[in-house]
Amino acid sequence: MSRRLIAVFGAALLLLSMAVVSSGQVQTTTVTKTQTVQNPDGTYTIVEYPVGKETIVTLSPVGITGATGTATVLRAADGTTIRVNLASLPTDLTALNLYAVDPTGAVSLLGPIEVANGVGTFTATTPLSKFMLFTAADGTLTAYDTNTKVFFRSAVPQGLSVIPISGAVGETVAAVAAPTTDYTVPMLGMATFKKGDDTKLKLDFSGPLEGARANIFIERKKDNLTDVRMRFHELKDAPAGQAYTLWAVSPDNQFQQLGTVVNVKAHNEQEIKSTVSFNDFGLLLTTEDLATAKTLIKPAGHRVGVITFVP
Repeated sequence: MSRRLIAVFGAALLLLSMAVVSSGQVQTTTVTKTQTVQNPDGTYTIVEYPVGKETIVTLSPVGITGATGTATVLRAADGTTIRVNLASLPTDLTALNLYAVDPTGAVSLLGPIEVANGVGTFTATTPLSKFMLFTAADGTLTAYDTNTKVFFRSAVPQGLSVIPISGAVGETVAAVAAPTTDYTVPMLGMATFKKGDDTKLKLDFSGPLEGARANIFIERKKDNLTDVRMRFHELKDAPAGQAYTLWAVSPDNQFQQLGTVVNVKAHNEQEIKSTVSFNDFGLLLTTEDLATAKTLIKPAGHRVGVITFVP
């Protein structure tokens, strides 16, 4: 073999060895996609529904072959409407009831579903904004746990996140998304309040504070400031380490903390007084960590139920 041919052959071997070394040094990046998960069997699927947007929810059959179901959920400022449609039900299934489970694990009966010829339909309203749905033949359920005989359970709609469970009995969420930060509330319409007059608004609560009552006194000042005084009656005990915090929310989603109360047994009468600088605002009640509640400049905790104005 000539020296020139040997040189060419050697150069080829050198290039090949460099290519092998180079390929062994290529850095790779692994992208991990994180998804919201709940119990492996999907037992808790509580989500917060957006305001003003119709959401189609799949109702997954549990132990029923071939059955299908959907719920159309439309949340408005004054409550949530749910339309249920079930199909291909077993002929021996003639009665079902629709329930909602809120983030505390509390169960609310929304009503009976009309079932005929394998088809079930029902329309219900609820003040809840965060919930999961399930159906059961039993119309007297007061809890949702591993012993509950469920026929349908709501799945998680695309784009929404699972809401953490707090204080639920019987089942524990394995992993959940962070709490939602949607604090949308209806405006009071301060332009309709006469300046200098003291207006009383009576409020009833739903969700975790159902049964509590409150009166709000609003006095619009001539300098566009508004005095707000909220008097709680029969206020339920706050969760351990938590406080109730009242917020004013402006139309552009700015927040002003109006006050914080901590409820203890045998002391369920509480009052918050403050002055609001927004030209218009809504009122929001949240539970906040007791250690930091008074220093917060915007909500960080969970909205407490839905506040409904009572004429």
